[in-house]
Amino acid sequence: MTGTGKYYDELETREGAVREKEQFQALQAQIAHAKANSDYFGEILKDVDPSSITSRDALAKLPVTRKADLIGYQTSNPPLGGLNAEPIREVANVFMSPGPIFEPGQRTKDYFRMGRAMWAAGFRPGDLVYNTFSYHMTPAGHMMESGAHAVGCPVFPAGIGNTEMQIQAVATLKPRAYVGTPSFLKILLEKGREAGADMSSIKVASVGGEALPPSLRTALQDLGIDLVIQSYGTADLGLIAYETEAMEGMTIDEGVFVEIVRPGTGDPVDPGEVGEVVVTSFNKTYPLIRFGTGDMSAFLPDGSACGRTGPRIKGWMGRADQTAKVKGMFVHPGQVVDVQKRHSEIKKVRLVITSHDNVDAMTLQCEVEKGNDPLKSAIEESVQSLCKVRGGVEFVAPGSLPNDGKVIDDARSYE
Repeated sequence: MTGTGKYYDELETREGAVREKEQFQALQAQIAHAKANSDYFGEILKDVDPSSITSRDALAKLPVTRKADLIGYQTSNPPLGGLNAEPIREVANVFMSPGPIFEPGQRTKDYFRMGRAMWAAGFRPGDLVYNTFSYHMTPAGHMMESGAHAVGCPVFPAGIGNTEMQIQAVATLKPRAYVGTPSFLKILLEKGREAGADMSSIKVASVGGEALPPSLRTALQDLGIDLVIQSYGTADLGLIAYETEAMEGMTIDEGVFVEIVRPGTGDPVDPGEVGEVVVTSFNKTYPLIRFGTGDMSAFLPDGSACGRTGPRIKGWMGRADQTAKVKGMFVHPGQVVDVQKRHSEIKKVRLVITSHDNVDAMTLQCEVEKGNDPLKSAIEESVQSLCKVRGGVEFVAPGSLPNDGKVIDDARSYE
């Protein structure tokens, strides 16, 4: 039964081994579904036996589809690049995000699965939800509305803009719950106070779309909000992860399977290391398999003081696309990682790009136990061969490179 106590449903408190077993069973079914019904996944997974995907290592062998490539796929095969597993005539909505990138929406209850995040934010059946995300072209407003409805909440579709009218609406309707960016909530509350309007009904907020630094959270609490909870999702995938009242990172949604990989590759990083968020969705309409979001994060230990047992991530930690242009040539993270793979002595790499007198230079920092001149020369040859640009090599001690997920560090200044 959904939404009857502290937790949204019993999935949130499953034992880890049970969750892993059930999710891999669902993954096998999803991969088979995508192969059979999606032109794109039918092609890139044609040699994959879904029943063989029984572990994280097996999943990691499948190709990554990156969000950055969707524009090209959708341009050559409109409108959805062939990634959809249901024809356009059978979906309820088609949305447009910046790019432009198009995404489908379906009539399925809580299609974007935002209800779980709202329950964690303290939304309860009957609460009037004041939704300030946009309903125009993008799916944000619809994502949040469908989640609120799944919880059992009526929704006022405020959208963006018209601050004075929105203050009047809040004072009149007295909603208990807010959905939108944290900065707009602060604006509403402050301007409402200046206008002498009663904004005190809003007590809980599910926020997203931008960073929520501790200072802003504190400011919102000082303005009368009891609980401010962040959610992390995308238009393609819906909810990925969400905060709970424990404020210990973000718990991964039960409707997706998340990996953290080295940027530019499909290779999972070590536990706790920063990398790109790669998500496999159980959505039957848009069955994204190993979808590279371009966002950076890192796993935290499973389980939380709130009692939820699922895996957690630190939250959004920046963007993963570190492609740089050096001496007129693009250098990609995947090329740098290929250099590392060619030399087993290298534990970790970081390509640092600098410029002096408008002349670019790059140095590959390599964590090695014991460096020597022959190894240095061999790595320099690999850099030239794989990256197509000459670069130097610097040996550093194992564990000395920052744990920030960067494969390429563009340290050039253009001031």
